Amino acid sequence: MSKAKIILDKDFTNGKISKGIFGSFIEHMGRVVYSGIYEPGHPDADENGFRRDVIEKINKMGVALIRYPGGNFVSNYDWRDGVGPKENRPKRREIAWKSIETNEFGTDEFMKWVSNTNAEPVFAVNLGTMGIRNALSFLEYMNLPEGTFYSDMRAKNGHKKPYGIKKWCLGNEMDGNWQVGHKNAYEYGRLAAETAHAMKMMDDSIELIVCGSSKSSMPTFTEWEKTVLEETYDYVDYMALHQYYGNQSYGSADFLAQSLDMDNYIETVASIIRTVKARKHSKKDIKISIDEWGVWEIPDCEVADSVSSREWQVAPAFSEQIYTMEDALLFASLLMSMVRHADVVKAACQSLLTNISACIMTEKGGGSWVQPIYYPFEYMARYATGEVLNSSVTGDKYESRFGDALYVDQVCTYDREKNEIAAFFVNRSSEPAELTIDLRGAKASEILEDVSMYSENIKTTNLTDHNAVHPVNSQDFCIDGSSVTGKIKPYSWNMVRISL
Repeated sequence: MSKAKIILDKDFTNGKISKGIFGSFIEHMGRVVYSGIYEPGHPDADENGFRRDVIEKINKMGVALIRYPGGNFVSNYDWRDGVGPKENRPKRREIAWKSIETNEFGTDEFMKWVSNTNAEPVFAVNLGTMGIRNALSFLEYMNLPEGTFYSDMRAKNGHKKPYGIKKWCLGNEMDGNWQVGHKNAYEYGRLAAETAHAMKMMDDSIELIVCGSSKSSMPTFTEWEKTVLEETYDYVDYMALHQYYGNQSYGSADFLAQSLDMDNYIETVASIIRTVKARKHSKKDIKISIDEWGVWEIPDCEVADSVSSREWQVAPAFSEQIYTMEDALLFASLLMSMVRHADVVKAACQSLLTNISACIMTEKGGGSWVQPIYYPFEYMARYATGEVLNSSVTGDKYESRFGDALYVDQVCTYDREKNEIAAFFVNRSSEPAELTIDLRGAKASEILEDVSMYSENIKTTNLTDHNAVHPVNSQDFCIDGSSVTGKIKPYSWNMVRISL
């Protein structure tokens, strides 16, 4: 049995937690939109074709941001194809995912759909095959009052009031040679800077997100960030990181230690931001948006083969990953890493919301259900509020290919208004763990909630039995003087809420 001790002091924190960390992502890819969130004629669809069963799960999940419309999709997308009367909208060959895009669901449909959720919309502009003019026309359509061509177009389409979109992504994964319109760092940096400058001239209330590396293993990582920030620093507000982790073939120990790479990725980019800020003698702080992240267990070659076998269909099903209890543990650790870095990470979008690397799965014409990864997100979105606590942790470790990993991964938060600590844990060990939380300078008055998610077989999924993996209330923790102590199950995710 491993042991861990966490020392906390509610007066020592590492930044206020932004609700924007608990975001998600909708892309025109596979069944994410069509039969995912939108399915006219479905028994549970509303008058707009929006699946109410999915909306209910999204709201319970606590999604605070939703990024749209892509993703790789956006780099060859003209937003004008998806507005106006549906009978006039063109069908297009969507080359990122080799499918037919009907454009039946577009910008105005997304805005009507997202209004049923509690999420803030985040839009991306096309900097692959389009550029400044297309970005400005999109911004005018979304944010400006009537009186000019594109704002009048919005009004004609039934939306007199501007949408007022705050956050905008300047393209998507432009460092990747898989991206339509891929550019080197300088080319992208100049285009992004010019686009950002023009967009803020049109609407200086917006916040702009510039593309960083699409994963930490990119050969251009760090040089890309440095070059792009040198060009764009004065105009942008966030740098985007994208990161997916798979490699179940590593074995459980190394697979679950991959969140250490996420820690390093965030810290490296934060360091580059500070370096460029110092070089420019700037007083401005740029934050981090991890606007695509998740556990991606299907190899890229299999995704490509799957896409190729279904070329030029409308909303073909592919890459519909089924997550295990083990996947949920890594997913939870990745989200905990973002919360630990709440001083710099202010936005994040789990990818994707439905059907592809998704929290929520749907059956066309049928029901919907949630994967094991849904639950750590739901509980952290609800209870990881206030400030993240600095924590001093001692405990048993193991060697992994990503460095020494604690068997017990953790993050703790403090909500001053509620005078409440929420502690989240992942046990990376096949053995139970004994845990002590030392509340320096505070006294626990009550264990408000004690939740654990565990399965005897870490490869268990919710595919057949949709309730096979889910959190249960437990009584594993108790107050012991100035500490809270407990025992957590092997390969488990846990949350304990403590009233002070």
